[in-house]
Amino acid sequence: MFKQLVNSQVSRWVQRFEPLIPRDGQVLDLACGNGRNTVYLASRGHQVVALDLDISGLPNSQNVTGVEADLEDGNPWPFKDRQFNGIVVCNYLYRPLFPTLINSLSDNSVLIYETFASGNEQFGSPQQQDFLLQPGELIDAFGKLLEIVAYEHGIVEIPRPAVIERIVAVRKISSVSLGLPVILPEW
Repeated sequence: MFKQLVNSQVSRWVQRFEPLIPRDGQVLDLACGNGRNTVYLASRGHQVVALDLDISGLPNSQNVTGVEADLEDGNPWPFKDRQFNGIVVCNYLYRPLFPTLINSLSDNSVLIYETFASGNEQFGSPQQQDFLLQPGELIDAFGKLLEIVAYEHGIVEIPRPAVIERIVAVRKISSVSLGLPVILPEW
């Protein structure tokens, strides 16, 4: 079952950019579902915190800690001041969490995010605009404070036809954020 889960259901976007996630900390798999990405991340050596409303379907794994939480019911963020080396979000959209995700990234950490976008109505669920990103919305949400490494918006065929928007962004340590003077090279 593990090989099938890893090979057939893991997000290709997550597989492609997982090597950017530093190995010395924890990764948050937000809205982890059945754990398809959680198990993959753990198999790559990451300590994974898997969060969802219901984690009963999450496979047992040595490097995984499951957390049950409803992020949309007004409860506080369950990780208060905790920061992660990576945050992975697939097929989940709750826009009020965008600032929280940025604040939950440690220095030199990675955000890997992909979910459905406007136009997905032609392929099926989700169809409500509240659950669909607009073109460039992830860039607008994360691009001002994080360094964008990769971005895509368009139709995918695997695992099923859908319109997807996805981004990979890095939170870098910068001299500006440390309050140090910025020294530009002389050309």
